[in-house]
Amino acid sequence: MKGNQRHTLKVRHRYPQFSKDKRNGLPLEFTFPTSTGSIAERYAMWDMLGRFMDVSQPLPDIPRLEPFRHLDPTTRAFDEAGKRGRPATYWRDLYASVDEKELTRLRWEHHEKVNAAPWGSRPDQMAQSVPGYEDRYTAEPEDVNAYAHAPTKNVRFVERPDAASSDNPSERNDT
Repeated sequence: MKGNQRHTLKVRHRYPQFSKDKRNGLPLEFTFPTSTGSIAERYAMWDMLGRFMDVSQPLPDIPRLEPFRHLDPTTRAFDEAGKRGRPATYWRDLYASVDEKELTRLRWEHHEKVNAAPWGSRPDQMAQSVPGYEDRYTAEPEDVNAYAHAPTKNVRFVERPDAASSDNPSERNDT
């Protein structure tokens, strides 16, 4: 097999027959873009989406959401209590104060952090919400990025570790 392999995270409406776009007749869906082929970035994007949808927790602390943090009551209370740990205009100030070379370096550091994150140790939301799901899924690739690029070559699966709870927002790593 030759060519490039790219992974995407695409979210599609649960009932596509009831969610057709009136302009083109296609089901409602959204593709989340990432800048590299790293499957770990898809894990990070999925994690961010779950945090975004959890109204009991503050919004993820990312540049795209900074202008809207004050509009979300949970996030506003979190930030006003001083739990965010940085200024309200952190991202805006960062982009205004550094040059393109420094931004590139910071992005590279972020990619390294995302790729090194222990994605398998995160709580499995499906296992927590779907009875019997965990019985069918007990192992995962030892290196998710290597598995994503060559799923049939020398893949070593390891038992899923028991995940630590991430209910406490201050313990989260918004990668």
